[in-house]
Amino acid sequence: MKFKATDQILSIIGNKKNIRNFGVIAHVDHGKTTMSDSLLASSGIISPSVAGQALALDSMKLEQDRQMTIVQANVTLLYEQNGEEYVINMIDTPGHIDFTGRVTRSLRAIDGAVVVSDSVEGIMTQTETVTRQALEERVRPVLYINKIDRLIKELRLPPEKMQEWLLEIITNFNRLIDIYAEPEYKEKWKVSIQDGSVSFGSAKDKWGFNADVMKKKGISFKDIYEAYSEGGDVKKLAEKAPLYDAVLGMVVKHHPSPDVAQKYRIPKIWKGDLDSDIGKALLNCDDNGPTVMMIVNMTVDPAAGPVAIGRLFSGRIKDGDRIHLIDTKREGRVQSVNFFMGNQREMVGQLAAGNIPALLGLEHARAGQTLSSVAGIPAFEGIQYVSEPVVQIAVEPKHPKDLPRLVEALNRITIEDPNLVVKINEESGETVIAGMGVLHLEIATALIADAKVDIVTSQPLINYRETIRAGAGPIMSKSPNRHNKIFMKVEPLDEKIAEMIRNGTLNEYKDKKEVAKILKDAGWDGDEAKRVMRFDIRGNVMVDGTKGVQFVGESTDSILSGFEDSVKEGPLAREQVRGCKFTFHHFVPHEDPAHRGLSQLGPAARRACTGVMLLSNPVLLEPTLGIEVRVPQEMIGNVAGVISGKRGKVLNMEQKGVIHIISGELPASETFDLSEIMRGQTAGRAMWNTHFKAWTPVPNSILTKVIGDIRKRKGLAPEVPTPDEYVDSE
Repeated sequence: MKFKATDQILSIIGNKKNIRNFGVIAHVDHGKTTMSDSLLASSGIISPSVAGQALALDSMKLEQDRQMTIVQANVTLLYEQNGEEYVINMIDTPGHIDFTGRVTRSLRAIDGAVVVSDSVEGIMTQTETVTRQALEERVRPVLYINKIDRLIKELRLPPEKMQEWLLEIITNFNRLIDIYAEPEYKEKWKVSIQDGSVSFGSAKDKWGFNADVMKKKGISFKDIYEAYSEGGDVKKLAEKAPLYDAVLGMVVKHHPSPDVAQKYRIPKIWKGDLDSDIGKALLNCDDNGPTVMMIVNMTVDPAAGPVAIGRLFSGRIKDGDRIHLIDTKREGRVQSVNFFMGNQREMVGQLAAGNIPALLGLEHARAGQTLSSVAGIPAFEGIQYVSEPVVQIAVEPKHPKDLPRLVEALNRITIEDPNLVVKINEESGETVIAGMGVLHLEIATALIADAKVDIVTSQPLINYRETIRAGAGPIMSKSPNRHNKIFMKVEPLDEKIAEMIRNGTLNEYKDKKEVAKILKDAGWDGDEAKRVMRFDIRGNVMVDGTKGVQFVGESTDSILSGFEDSVKEGPLAREQVRGCKFTFHHFVPHEDPAHRGLSQLGPAARRACTGVMLLSNPVLLEPTLGIEVRVPQEMIGNVAGVISGKRGKVLNMEQKGVIHIISGELPASETFDLSEIMRGQTAGRAMWNTHFKAWTPVPNSILTKVIGDIRKRKGLAPEVPTPDEYVDSE
């Protein structure tokens, strides 16, 4: 069946109208991978008898052991509807918040999303997060409500009540579309039972239906009820209304083909000239245009090396093609073009626009990069992640001789997951891995162990940030040779502008006039808006406030290197700085160029930035996590006690059926033993998840201790330096 499928797929793939690219997105444990099994069975990739238990797209041993999806899986399916055959490229994505970066990247490659929701729990936080991301990428969502059997078995709802309950979920989902969709899609993309953009089913029992299936097969909610009553036959129901017909039928009917989708998606994700030849080829998904592809995912094949998987937006790609890696200005050669059938890679020789190829041979390619047969084209918009790495651990090999293998394993892991950040502290030689949460790091260390490297890890540590609460300056600092004077001011940066810098709306490469306009609209003075020297990706900015001073132009790079150093490691605890606006106020340089090189001006600028921050009421920020706990009513008090005992607060409580949902927030540093305490206090009956919410100031009562601990860990003097060490008087 499989080989026949590959040939059939290749014969249809030339017809854009019969291609669909979609992803499965949802909250953790709502049944995405179980549903995907039924879809694979319909294409003959796995045996129908094991669908629902095989979890075939969770091909990693870790995923099978933990019963959760960790990496996104690509698969190409064949589906027939009303005598027409369709090629469907599907990506199954993880639901756990720690792997949300993988969902974000996958959304770039697809045009439609099937949002899976548990019938009892309804629309949860992570459902909201992934739906918002999909709408921001102009990916059209449809809704599949899973685990309908729970409404009958657990909540014991009669058919009428069941329909009311489901309507409530659909209304909540449409509310998300109302909030997050762009104006022209708000109404168009809402889902409804009548037009078949909502399906119901049970992935475990392999049945599903929507309005179209109901009409065709004559099924109603009463039949579902009977199937689960005494003497009912669920298997018969699955034969009459197989789940794949409901889901894939919905995908074919409501999700656009690539040539339709690219007309409205390209203006959002590619900022080049849409009237140029390349722009037109991208909008029309043109097979004969230049090859333009964006990589959304990298895997490393032990035998074949890095595999770059992405969406081909224009042109064709063939074995042996030479291709430009636009972001890094490199060239590469494609050894072979493949697509994925589950965890099997099929070699196909070439693919045309609108598909999701997997390319071998591009060892320098990375997720998020643009590939093109034409050099120097504008790259696709960067991928915006929902959260940032907040937890880190130090790792070292148990036996020093394993160090090269550890480096190799870390290299491979960071190629596959750009959300893991590996830093090597040059002074202590310590290797630090930072990730989205404790689970993210657990998985990373398990992957290192899989590579047969014995490692020793530290306790998880929290990443902190530094910022200021007030303005200060100008102050003056001299260079080491005392011949150059740099004057610096600082003030807190407006959070809205800091966010624009972090998400790339404001950056070095943007047109100066456009940058000045954005800053003026945000309330900056017109002259200041034109004089930005550097945007720092952490959310800081340096502005040139000097008037008529000699040698500023040729000294800029040296001064900026000092600024970069000071925001990379703040004065309190050498943590990253965010939300500061520095103004380079005045400059008294030495006449002789030999006395004002990088070795003099870099340290002077760094001292000036650090000194002025110390005078601006600096503060340490810690990551705060949102938490959502589901418990029976009698446990509410215990859960509230656990949250408040960890410096957290309860923000909201609501009831859904027999379950109560408590929302709150608590500092990330308090969550390491959360599972033991929560289980102990609720006799193991609480289900919860956390997500990154915001950076908040560390309370004054523990500030000195926290700073002291970080400084001690980093081998620094226990006391925070005083401004006098950095600020010079005349």
